[in-house]
Amino acid sequence: MESARCRAFLAAAEGGSFTAAAEALHYTPSGVSQLVAALERDLELKLLRRTQRGVTLTPAGETLLPAVRAFLNGEDRIRQLAAEVNDLRIGSIRIATYPSMAMQYLPGVLREFSGAYPDISIQVREGERREIIAWLGAGEVDVGFIGGDDSLPGDWLPLAEDPMLALLPRSHPLAHARSYPLERCREERFIMGGRGWDEDAIAMLHAHGIEPNVVLSTVSGISVLAMVESGLGISVMNELVTRGHDCDIALLPLDPPQHITLGMLLPSLENAAPAVRRFVQYAAKRLTRTETN
Repeated sequence: MESARCRAFLAAAEGGSFTAAAEALHYTPSGVSQLVAALERDLELKLLRRTQRGVTLTPAGETLLPAVRAFLNGEDRIRQLAAEVNDLRIGSIRIATYPSMAMQYLPGVLREFSGAYPDISIQVREGERREIIAWLGAGEVDVGFIGGDDSLPGDWLPLAEDPMLALLPRSHPLAHARSYPLERCREERFIMGGRGWDEDAIAMLHAHGIEPNVVLSTVSGISVLAMVESGLGISVMNELVTRGHDCDIALLPLDPPQHITLGMLLPSLENAAPAVRRFVQYAAKRLTRTETN
């Protein structure tokens, strides 16, 4: 089975069209279409439905997609092992991360790593915790930057502890208090990020037997900050998310104090490609140093 045909199929399936796949692979749309058609002939299966709006997976395509991705990941690993012998001159790294970590942590790591290894390509995808874990499990990304602990599936590498804070409007009666009682989340109008299921906040609240009074939910932490500033309710999130945003709100430590652990998650550090292992070393060294300075 030719890997070029598999890569064309994978790129078309992920991009939703031959045009998107062509841009990702630096082919022409007709070239991608011909490669996919050749793969379908080889397998004697229809893998993609063609429409005027793009392409979608057939049932056969959905069944074979994980195996095709695993096949290509294996080929990439062989290439990167060879690259390791050749001093890591080539390779690729696929990163998934919280948006807050993408803004605050990753730029410096990527700048330093790319300066040392300019020919290693890096892709960054942002998502919520459950999305990142799913992408890692499906082999779509190599390493995830999330909050977690040793219970996560795979190899967990903690980097830093980040305090959880209460976000209050300036008009809130506790806006000038020294801390915010966590128990009040039962009764206050609560704004929940993470598409209504911020796993870091939910896990912390449930650990204390608290079911928050969620009245609003949104996707991004930035939206949560704006809603709190408008007086629509209160929220709880880790301190990193609040950095760099000019919002007129009160940020209070929780009572009792709470934190999450930010770190890196890999399916297997031992089996990771050489470029990924080297990047993990850089990230662990730099981010641990950043947090202790």
